[in-house]
Amino acid sequence: MPGTVTAPLLRIRRIYAEAAALELPRGRDVVARWPEAEIVPVESHWQIPEVHGDEANVARWVRIKTEALVLGVKKSLVTRPNGRSADFIAPSTANGCAMACAYCYVPRRKGYSNPVTVFANIDQIEAHLARHIRRQGVKAEPNQCDPEAWVYDIGENSDCSADALLSENVRQLCELFRMSPTAKASFATKYVNRELLEWDPLGRTRIRFSLMPAETAKLTDIRTSPVAERIAAVNDFVDAGFEVHLNFSPVILTPTWEHDWAELLTEVDDTLHPAAKEQLAAEVIMLTHNEKLHEVNLGWHPKAEQLLWQPALQEQKVSENGAVNVRYRRELKADAVARFRSLIDRHLPSCRIRYAF
Repeated sequence: MPGTVTAPLLRIRRIYAEAAALELPRGRDVVARWPEAEIVPVESHWQIPEVHGDEANVARWVRIKTEALVLGVKKSLVTRPNGRSADFIAPSTANGCAMACAYCYVPRRKGYSNPVTVFANIDQIEAHLARHIRRQGVKAEPNQCDPEAWVYDIGENSDCSADALLSENVRQLCELFRMSPTAKASFATKYVNRELLEWDPLGRTRIRFSLMPAETAKLTDIRTSPVAERIAAVNDFVDAGFEVHLNFSPVILTPTWEHDWAELLTEVDDTLHPAAKEQLAAEVIMLTHNEKLHEVNLGWHPKAEQLLWQPALQEQKVSENGAVNVRYRRELKADAVARFRSLIDRHLPSCRIRYAF
């Protein structure tokens, strides 16, 4: 049965590499980390049928994520406005994930197995971001993203804590923000990488640990760090100079969801020390699922779909990119968000909610 990974998260045996990526210093660094890996030349990191885009791979997804790495060059460098998790979404330094959460939206765009692609042109990405930060100047008014700094999400399409096992890309960007008094980096993670504790970010990087009740996570958060480990890490990361927020995401409306979340929030309240609570804030995001992903998940993890796919509770939602997803029905969702806010007020009163939807 799928579950939390105990074996090494990554044992790279094949690196699918664009020629341009192999010519760059970061590309050579990545290859040097895995000297035994076979180098497989590819024309494009987007088009590798044997690792993504083929639903027949469903039984091999975990193996593909463990053993395959893609090395490419990011062609389009665009920083987009956001306004929820961050003021801006930065260009990704990686795409894909070594983990395999059953509800993840990222695979829908690139192919469901979706191992990590590392972008080797990190210097171009860093220079682009540095120019963007300079153009913003000082943040004139506080908003829900941050009262003072412009916040840049640097991990929209990957998990930066896991990406840091593969290259220095994430650290290089965090070093940029460390020296940027008007901006800070931000990324969500389900993986506790304690190597990051040595980075000394001076409060300019916000880590958002994603949490959900442990029993639910055992079914849906595949190959991730246990929820208790994520909670326990918060104090250490705050002590190491990170800003640490929480993602209560996704909130899945199981028959016992209110009781389960009350227990989780109480655990967080009992675990965090005063300094962690003083700077704490959270996002609350109700589950959005996808019909095509549901059909594919039935081929490898049908037990998760018993929680995620609830037609009697859900309605269609067309996303900004035109994808047809499903979410909880409007009135049900509004009621659940209100109930969740009450749970936080009762069981984790130190936690400010930045947004909930």
